[in-house]
Amino acid sequence: MTETLRLATRGSDLALRQAATVREALSGRRRDVEVREVETRGDQIPDELIHRLGKTGAFVRALDEEVMDGDADLAVHSLKDVPTEDADDLVVAAVPERAAAGDVLVTPDGTALEDLPPGSTVGTASLRRTAQILAARPDLEVEPVRGNVDTRIEKLLAPGLQAEHEERLIASDDDRVVEEGTDEEEGDDEDAEDEFELSVDEWFDSLSDLERSAMEREVDVEYDALVLAEAGLRRSDLFYDLETQQLPREEFVPAAGQGAIAVTASDPDVVETVRRALDHPRTRVETTVERTILSELGGGCVAPIGIHAMVQGQYVHTSVRVLSQDGTEEVADTRDLDAERYASEAKAFAADLADRGAKELIQEARREEDEEIEDVAVATDDDE
Repeated sequence: MTETLRLATRGSDLALRQAATVREALSGRRRDVEVREVETRGDQIPDELIHRLGKTGAFVRALDEEVMDGDADLAVHSLKDVPTEDADDLVVAAVPERAAAGDVLVTPDGTALEDLPPGSTVGTASLRRTAQILAARPDLEVEPVRGNVDTRIEKLLAPGLQAEHEERLIASDDDRVVEEGTDEEEGDDEDAEDEFELSVDEWFDSLSDLERSAMEREVDVEYDALVLAEAGLRRSDLFYDLETQQLPREEFVPAAGQGAIAVTASDPDVVETVRRALDHPRTRVETTVERTILSELGGGCVAPIGIHAMVQGQYVHTSVRVLSQDGTEEVADTRDLDAERYASEAKAFAADLADRGAKELIQEARREEDEEIEDVAVATDDDE
């Protein structure tokens, strides 16, 4: 094993933050870590929805290939992006302690999901979140949104900030007209001052860097809200800067592995070093249950499936929710699995769900996805 470990990661801010936590933990074991940024297929096709970027692993495969080709010693991923199928000569060497696993609603003004007006537009790039939103609020419009966490937040904030900037400019121009001695009433000038206590420049200076970036962003869709992973917001240091509502986990069941990081490696010595430094036993059990159920159901990235497990004493409390893409049908259940036989009981739980209709929902989702891809291909041929 080399003295300096080469760590492959995506170049997004969130990915680099996750890589930094791995490097810090290994540094505590007196191991030097060199971070290597790698562009993945998911990064190369920014306008495609995640579930259309191949069946699974759009953000994973390129990093793992660095490891398998010997150009890196380990790679760091969001565990929910890692395919459940084992790759040859590659293992998940460590799953560090998981961050918050749930989803949050983000709005410009703190509006809760139940208080969004009918017809409001909610952005997400997830089939699971889309179905869960529609199941809870079929009167809402759900539109795709892509990009890293910062980009998505900027897309949400941009229209409101740009509109406010325009209003302030108009009020400022009106103030100048009054000052230059027109026939405007003196009270109008006072009203403008009362409406905006800060000048345009003072207001702009008071904005955060994220808000200033949003001011410059052109958006095709105006979102009233976004649904995002709480862990991503916290790791990006954005959680306390935004108006958020934590969504109920029993209704918005997270994706398998959500909130957890996976470190993959192939060299046995590297695997052992990483496991000792980073692996968190409880998180390993919980995510193994989730990924076992996902693997047994065979949903991958083409079906809306939420799976969440939590170790509670001698049991692993496990919730599963499988939905149709429009959120109108579902098979859902919770079960306490024996912590000593969690893997076999997770398989049995998945088989029971499949027999109760989950298999049919997943097959239908796969058919709908295949038809959508065919429609896109036909449209592309017509354009040519």
